[in-house]
Formats: sequence, structure tokens, C-alpha cells
Amino acid sequence: MSGSGGALAGRVADRLKSGPVHTLALAREVLGLSGHPGAASAAVFALLGNDPRFRVSAGGEWSLDETAPGRLLADLRYAVVDVETTGGGAHRGHRITEFAVVEVANGEIVDRWSTLVNPGRSIPSIVQRITGITPEMVDAAPFFEHVAPEVAARLDDRIFVAHNVGFDRGFVRAELIAATGEAPSLPSLCTVRLARTLLPKLRRRNLDALTQHYGIRIEGRHRAWGDAFATARVLIRLLDEARAQGILDLDTLRRMIRRRARRKKKTPEPDAS
Repeated sequence: MSGSGGALAGRVADRLKSGPVHTLALAREVLGLSGHPGAASAAVFALLGNDPRFRVSAGGEWSLDETAPGRLLADLRYAVVDVETTGGGAHRGHRITEFAVVEVANGEIVDRWSTLVNPGRSIPSIVQRITGITPEMVDAAPFFEHVAPEVAARLDDRIFVAHNVGFDRGFVRAELIAATGEAPSLPSLCTVRLARTLLPKLRRRNLDALTQHYGIRIEGRHRAWGDAFATARVLIRLLDEARAQGILDLDTLRRMIRRRARRKKKTPEPDAS
């Protein structure tokens, strides 16, 4: 959108940063329209209807789509997630034993939350040795269905971020579907792929290598709360790298990641864990 329409849409975006606004209120406050409600509503829909930054509820309230591709990276909220599990894939019936999420906004960590989860199945001894999570620790923990509303709320309208995001996102989606019957979209970014794109000279991009590169100490390695917090700190530094390289919006960043992936050799790199 260009010209006066773009300026008006920008004013709408600024107005919506404080929360949802009804169509008629936008017509009055932003467009300066006070005539027939139908005409005013039509003008708002004509201005905003095809702009991916905005969404409208069934009740006529407009809000910013926090995950729209064209949004500036600096304006997005990120839910940085790590899960510990019983060891195998979600498609084989393995379950989450610990979930942690750290929220990043405006270039800083603004909130964090974690919980042990009763997987309802055994935890292999090798997994216990790696994570330190024992059956006794999860016996009194809530089942995922009991924390699913909290998890969903902390992911809503945020970019789902994880180190090797396919693993964590797959488990969280599977658990949410089992608990609620719904399959959230969970738009995501992977810090492994971000590092490949933004730090091409770095030979390894596993979490230990990235935290060492940035001088970040991991407290609680192989625990969800420790790895999520470290990944969030890495994300902040990677977003700084993106800005320094002139990558300012989500759409451009994703194009760069796809371009890097096409150039990458098909043999997997040992940098995902």
C-alpha cells in the first residue's frame, strides 16, 4: 500500500498496538468518518481488508496480526520453547516431560514459564541420565491436558522459536491436539537455520556452539527451562545480527533462510542439538 492509504494504515497499526478496536471506532478516530455506519465500515474494510498486518474478528474488532510475514522483526513477540521428552518421536507415542517458554519482545526477555509434565509412560534410563528428570519428579506433575490452556495462551500471537524447531514444535502440536482437539498453526523460526543464514562462517551451530560464540552461559543444560532461556538469549543476538545485515522484517528473513537452505548441501550438518 502506498501514498495516503499507506499512511492511514500506519496510523491504524499505531492505534492497534494498544489493543483491539472496533471498526466504527477506527472509522471515527483514524479516518475521521462520522457519517453512515455502513459506509464508514466499508471504508475501513477497503483500507485494511487485504493488508496482512491486520485481522478482524466476527464481532468487528480489528487487531494486529502479530505473526504476519510483513511485520518488522522488532515489533514481533517470540515464544522461545524447549521441551524434554521420553526420548523418541511424538508419532511413536512419546510424550513431553518438561515444557518451558521464554517470551522475547522489544529485544529483551519479558517473561518465562516452565512446568514438569507427567508423561503417563516410562522414562528410559538413558533419558533420565541426560535430563536428570526421573519418574519420581513427574509422578506429582500435571498431565499435559491440565496445562494445555496455559501453554496455548503463552504461544498465541507469538512466533514459535526453538533450536531445531521441528522437534519441539512437533511435540507441542501433538500434545495440544491430544489435549484440545485443535491443531494450532504455530508460525515458527528455527535458531539453527537462523544461525546458518546469519553466521555462515560459524562451523557449528548447535546450542553449545552458539552460546559459546556469544559468551552465554547455559544454566540447566538439557533441562527445558535452562535450554529455553539460553535459546532466547541466542535469539536476541541473532535478531541483532539480522538488523545489522539490513534484514528488518519477517518475510525478508524467511526468504533469506530459504535461499540459504537451497544452497546448503543435502548432507545434514551436525549442528542441530
